[in-house]
Amino acid sequence: MKTILVVGIGTGNPEHLTVQGINALRRAQVLFIPDKGAEKSELAKVRRDICERYLENPRIVEYTVPRRNTAAEYGQGVADWHSALREIFSKLLAEHVTDGGTCAFLVWGDPGLYDSTLRIIDPLRAKGEFAVEVVPGITSIQALTAAHGIALNRIGEPVQITTGRRLGEAGLAADSVVMLDGQTAFTEVDPELEIFWGAYLGTPDQITIAGRVGDVAQSILQARQAARLQHGWIMDIYLLRHREP
Repeated sequence: MKTILVVGIGTGNPEHLTVQGINALRRAQVLFIPDKGAEKSELAKVRRDICERYLENPRIVEYTVPRRNTAAEYGQGVADWHSALREIFSKLLAEHVTDGGTCAFLVWGDPGLYDSTLRIIDPLRAKGEFAVEVVPGITSIQALTAAHGIALNRIGEPVQITTGRRLGEAGLAADSVVMLDGQTAFTEVDPELEIFWGAYLGTPDQITIAGRVGDVAQSILQARQAARLQHGWIMDIYLLRHREP
């Protein structure tokens, strides 16, 4: 039986990789790295740098990530995209992993938080042909709270993890960590809320802004725009909460 290691590598800082993660990568005969095109080539470079930093003569195979059909209904577009990736994964496993061998997928952040690798390989695992091991990584949430020097939750209070799309639809039900907010939903919320925002967390390009939404929303928009122009992509996240009296 072949073994698939799904390894969380943190949010861009090579030192985010845990000892468990390093040992997992060293077990793999081949490491699969996604290529998301020229705009996000830096993401593939970070993965390669991690491999070269911690491994001797790593065998790296890159694969092209297909684009999701954003014109389709959201759920169907994601399902079709996952199906296309599953076919790519099946070919990678067939061509590059020997019987009894081990491979590794390097996952940004943590495999259990807003990453689809586990969902994509679940049908392959269900066939009984592969064993899957998951190695956790530092999440963007941890990197965000560390960057701002704050605790994620307040005493006795819950925290919701959501997306910009869902925040725009449902509003703020509780203190919320908001991810994947390309539409900048924070500009539509109560301006009296408190926001802790960060982009490129854990990397030398890290940016953080915090304060009352009504005071800092424009600064965040300007920082996002400038950073996207500079890098060609942006990964950001923020915590929204009601201000303490």
